[in-house]
Amino acid sequence: MAKGAKFPEAADRLFNRVFICMKCGAKMRADGMKVRDGKIKCRKCRSKQLRPIHKDKK
Repeated sequence: MAKGAKFPEAADRLFNRVFICMKCGAKMRADGMKVRDGKIKCRKCRSKQLRPIHKDKK
């Protein structure tokens, strides 16, 4: 099954509060306000540069 969201529960699980590290590409789940404030770091490389996951395939 592709990353399309057929069910709202699946869309929440795949895309809600999921962020990607811009240095190493690690995926993590965190609160958006904490990410924006810089309180969340990547588990692998300890970077604070995180972006939200893309919802559609490019």
